[in-house]
Amino acid sequence: MTKSMTDVIIYVVSDAAGDTGELVVRAAVAQFHPIQTDIRRAPFITDVASLERVVRQAQEAGAIVLFTLVIPHLREAMGKLAEQYDTVSIDLLGPLIQSLEVKTGQQSRQEPGLNHVLDENYFRKVDAVEFAVRYDDAKDPSGVLKADIVLIGVSRTSKTPLSMYLAHQKYKVANIPLVPELKPPAELFHVPKAKIIGLTIGVPYLNIIRKERLKALGLPNSASYAATDRIEKELLYAESIMKQLGCVIIDVSHRAVEETASLIMEHIRFT
Repeated sequence: MTKSMTDVIIYVVSDAAGDTGELVVRAAVAQFHPIQTDIRRAPFITDVASLERVVRQAQEAGAIVLFTLVIPHLREAMGKLAEQYDTVSIDLLGPLIQSLEVKTGQQSRQEPGLNHVLDENYFRKVDAVEFAVRYDDAKDPSGVLKADIVLIGVSRTSKTPLSMYLAHQKYKVANIPLVPELKPPAELFHVPKAKIIGLTIGVPYLNIIRKERLKALGLPNSASYAATDRIEKELLYAESIMKQLGCVIIDVSHRAVEETASLIMEHIRFT
């Protein structure tokens, strides 16, 4: 696939897995939708030679480098390499670590990956991710009775991305697609309404998203899936089900997954 001229390449460099850096990058680039961003992780970097290899690749690609290096000599080397290769680099953790050392009078532990210690929270997150995969897209409707959150909505309203994002916040999430030709599973009507989140979206916005989806699949955008009248029919049907359930409804038009997830978590916390 040919890249758009607006694509931005960002290398996320870490002496651990790089999860922190990627989350920050995704939160930032969401502010520049619909620019396409190519995020390339370089995890578990342990030596200067590996750092130099990544920086050279970034220079050749005209990329930005964001790094989360906690080992001091690697962090220092990265700064020098970025200057040597005239590459834009962003130190995500260094300034904060240094400020904390000054504030506490204590040196940091300088151990990569400490935020992935296998504690109770880690295993809860793993369980939640496995739950989201198992009960995605109504694969097993019984999941709605075990879930902390149940997402419902028409196709392409971000149900699956939201399920995974919320799973990383340790919520067990099931999602159910609403299709006029199919009755929702009976289990859905036995879920407390406070746990159900209805996702809706503007017709023009969904029309664009679905056309892009058809294009990615190599199908003509004239297919009924992206037709305005079909979308209107689906949204009216979904709205009728949501009203029947009495659930909260969130419009995801022009909203990043992170923003919608924040609204969902706020709702769950206060119900």
